[in-house]
Amino acid sequence: MSRTRVHNFSVSLDGFGTGERQSREAPFGHAGERLHEWMFATRFWKPGGSDGVDDAIAREHEPGIGAEIMGAGKYGYPGWHEDPDWTGWWGPNPPFHTPVFVLTHHPRAPLEMEGGTTFHFVDASPAEALDAAREAADGLDVRIGGGVTTVRDFVAAGLVDHLHVVVVPIVLGRGVRLWYGLEALEQEYAIEATPSPSGVTHLTFSRSSG
Repeated sequence: MSRTRVHNFSVSLDGFGTGERQSREAPFGHAGERLHEWMFATRFWKPGGSDGVDDAIAREHEPGIGAEIMGAGKYGYPGWHEDPDWTGWWGPNPPFHTPVFVLTHHPRAPLEMEGGTTFHFVDASPAEALDAAREAADGLDVRIGGGVTTVRDFVAAGLVDHLHVVVVPIVLGRGVRLWYGLEALEQEYAIEATPSPSGVTHLTFSRSSG
């Protein structure tokens, strides 16, 4: 069976994966881009960027993915469902190139984009969405793309096999916490920590076979 994976998911030292007051102008609220600067500096993100630990781990995001699941908050700003012209943050050719299942209480017809990305807007539980994504992935893995609440819900439901979290050395103080309600998560995974010269720490959670 295909695996369910999370990659390149950044949190602050105090566990926040996004800031407060998200909007169309500020997708990550008061956090801005600070959680993701480590990735923006890599060759994975831009030509001429850095290689090394961050680049090598960031590149694991792509191979073997056949479908993606994301929450409504990753697809758009608060209230996007009332804007019939909103097609996401990524322009006409989104970077997914797979079927993408957007979890929303406001379903609409699928949206086909350039490059093989089709957004499917579904009102479904994590398990139901994963079943649909696995069927669309045709044997490949399913990536849970965020945001924070979506990743947390899938982890809490026991549906994530591989979880890559990047701890960024900043303190946000407020926002949405990834770890809330996930007590004793470490008992269900083998965990590896890889420090980087950039200052971030890569935590990899692999579901224990036993």
